[in-house]
Amino acid sequence: MPGKSRATLFLIEKLIVITVFALCAAACVEIFTEAFIAADDTRNMNNALIAAKNGAERYKANSDLLETAQALGGRHNNAGCESVEVYYDKDWLASSESDAAFVMRLSRVDGEPLYICRLSVERIDGEEILSFTAAAKSAVAS
Repeated sequence: MPGKSRATLFLIEKLIVITVFALCAAACVEIFTEAFIAADDTRNMNNALIAAKNGAERYKANSDLLETAQALGGRHNNAGCESVEVYYDKDWLASSESDAAFVMRLSRVDGEPLYICRLSVERIDGEEILSFTAAAKSAVAS
């Protein structure tokens, strides 16, 4: 009988060790998942910032939303061209609205003697990633 008792104790000890390892593995999976989500959010924030800075620089160069939209691969969404949208897919490449994961909106804001533009970058579901305002000098008549 003494051998059977030791075998039972050995099996219980192994079950406890396996349970501890399983709990540690579950914790690691959760930590890695959170790290992946944080890295993805950071990547999207960086790419949104790059896209918005690119849009702001293009707007400052010509202060025309339609030309800015065309240069960035976007479209205007009203006759007066007071706002434009540029769509990006999940890899931050310019895309059509149907394939988009992100949208950058550039909207003209009244301001003299500057042309002021509000830029916002959002997920396609409407969650804003970032926004800021850019200004361009108005053209001087000669």
